[in-house]
Amino acid sequence: MSKPTKAVVVFSGGQDSTTCLFWAKQKYEEVIAVSFDYGQRHVKELECAKAICKKHGIEHHIMDMGLLGQLAPNSLTRTDMEVDHDAPEVGTPNTFVDGRNMIFLTFAAVFAKQRGIHVLVTGVSQSDFSGYPDCRDVFIKSLSATLTLAMDYAFDIITPLMWIDKKETWQMADELGVVDIIKNETLTCYNGIIGDGCGDCPSCKLRRRGYEQYLEEKNKK
Repeated sequence: MSKPTKAVVVFSGGQDSTTCLFWAKQKYEEVIAVSFDYGQRHVKELECAKAICKKHGIEHHIMDMGLLGQLAPNSLTRTDMEVDHDAPEVGTPNTFVDGRNMIFLTFAAVFAKQRGIHVLVTGVSQSDFSGYPDCRDVFIKSLSATLTLAMDYAFDIITPLMWIDKKETWQMADELGVVDIIKNETLTCYNGIIGDGCGDCPSCKLRRRGYEQYLEEKNKK
C-alpha cells in the first residue's frame, strides 16, 4: 500500500480529538471527521464538533448511536447519575461507557472502507486514560488487527496522544497553532460547559492542570 493521503478522525469536539483533528490536517491531504450521537447528556459536544469543522472546512458526519447510551448506563448519558469525582477502588469510573471506543472505531472503519481510506485517527491516551480500558495501546492494536481481519482490508489506527499527558497535549496544540481553538471552542467538561469548563469535574481538573503545567514550563524557556 502506498503512503496514505487520507484519514478519518473520530471527533468528539473535545480537547484531545480536536488536537488530533488538526494534527491530521497537517499530515494528510484529506481529513474527514466522524462524530457519534450516543445519547450523551450534553448535545453541545456535537455542536462544538459541527462548528469547528464548519469553520475550518472539514467534511463532517454524525452517526446515530443512541442505543449505546441505553445499553450501557453511565453518568455521561444519565442525568440522574452523579459523575464520579474520584476513581473507584474497584472497577471503572461511572463516566466510562462500555464498548464506546470499540463501537466508534468499528463504525468509523466501515465508513472509511467505503471511501477507500485505511487510516483512522483517535485521541485516546494511555498516559491520561482515567482508568478507561479502551484507551490502552494493547486494545488499539488488538482492534486494528480485528478490523483488518473482519473486513479483509488493512486498517491503521493512529493514536497521536497515546504516550503523552495533558501538558504535552497542550504543547502539541501550541506547536500546531491551535491553542486558542482548543482553549475556547472545545468541550471537555462533564457538566457541558464549553472552554475552560466548570473547573470541578475530573475532566476539567485534568485539562486545567495540564494547561497550567504547560504554561509554567513554557514560561521558563
